[in-house]
Amino acid sequence: MAKYAILIYEDPAYYANISPEAWPAMVDAHNKFVEQIFALGGSLAGGEALAPPTTATTVKGGGTVTDGPFVETKETLNGFYVVEARDLDHAVEIAKLCPAPAPGGGVEVRPVVDPTTNPF
Repeated sequence: MAKYAILIYEDPAYYANISPEAWPAMVDAHNKFVEQIFALGGSLAGGEALAPPTTATTVKGGGTVTDGPFVETKETLNGFYVVEARDLDHAVEIAKLCPAPAPGGGVEVRPVVDPTTNPF
């Protein structure tokens, strides 16, 4: 089994405006997704929700430190999962079930690098 990151990109404004009543349903959707990973024969190696991009600190080449995210974009990286899957097709099958409810939201699937090889 290989590791794949499922990166969740969404407009953070969606979460800033979500009702307190809607939040538990969001958490339940992610808990169901974790159950589905195992049901599909994958496993979960990690994952977390991330704080809003307004809390980001960026360190650029030369050590320059600035507040905020690295790039200006409407959709930001709001969370991630690391799953173990048989291959990329299996990881994509799992990723299709990942909740990304914000309008225009989606996920990106990327292999996790094996440090013993150079993927580039």
